[in-house]
Amino acid sequence: MADKARVFLRHLIMLLCFWLPRERRKQLERWLRGREEFKKLERADWVLMSWGKSGRTWLRVMLSRAYQLRGNLASTELLDFDNFRSRDASLPAVFFTHNNYLRNYTGNWESKAHFRGKKIVLLVRDPRDVAVSQFFQWKYRMRPNKKFINDYPPHGADIDAWDFVRDVDAGVPRIVEYFNGWAQAIPELKDVLVVRYEDMRADPAAVLSRIFAFTGTDVSAAQVREAVEFAAYDNMKKMEQDRHFKGSGARVRPGDRDNPESFKVRKAKVGGYRDHFTDPQCALLDDMVAGLDPIFGYSRAEAEPS
Repeated sequence: MADKARVFLRHLIMLLCFWLPRERRKQLERWLRGREEFKKLERADWVLMSWGKSGRTWLRVMLSRAYQLRGNLASTELLDFDNFRSRDASLPAVFFTHNNYLRNYTGNWESKAHFRGKKIVLLVRDPRDVAVSQFFQWKYRMRPNKKFINDYPPHGADIDAWDFVRDVDAGVPRIVEYFNGWAQAIPELKDVLVVRYEDMRADPAAVLSRIFAFTGTDVSAAQVREAVEFAAYDNMKKMEQDRHFKGSGARVRPGDRDNPESFKVRKAKVGGYRDHFTDPQCALLDDMVAGLDPIFGYSRAEAEPS
């Protein structure tokens, strides 16, 4: 069954099951989404794993541009699993995931066994910056049903950024737990390349080249340079404003053109969480990050590019 048909079937099933209790509907929808993701995982050439708001859209645009140049494809189409491979068999099918709904389908709540045999690029970012960025995603971009099925604070909740980043289901504690789970899984999975957002900001061409070398796609240095320039911050902001990418839905589109905090491309700042909190609050966030596995290179202080 084609991917679009599975999505249609999920919507139909959820429509027919409107009478179920809310929690039962949540579990059913998560299982159906997990099944859709598992079918993609089986066919993927490699996996890009991340927690939401870790710089994945920026990396996706750089990957897209490099693949477009290699396959002579239009710049207006964003990489979305196997859409590029369907045009050029030498281009890979890339599965973008947070390993969220997959667990409901596979039953692997702690284990990452369903990723065995796949090359995985694990994109990480300072949990403090991630949590702040997620707050603005939740407040201005996230749909009410997405908040419900992912245990975020309910739609319309009167909470501020400080409340959000301390939330055990959505904030820094949950992000640290997620990263630590991956640190434990790396020895088992073996084919994992850890990519830090902060290093990508410092030298995007070097990081992008490492990803292509790891995943086995032959992309020239010139194509990497053009991909980096194409995805530069100012150009990304302009492309989002102009809705450059066709058929990408709300992925690269502002929630409100008049509200800069509703843009997908917001500030892209390393250590930007400090702009939102007092020094004592930042110290408390530092304490939360102290339990993060050192493999990722984030300390109590603001992370510097390695």
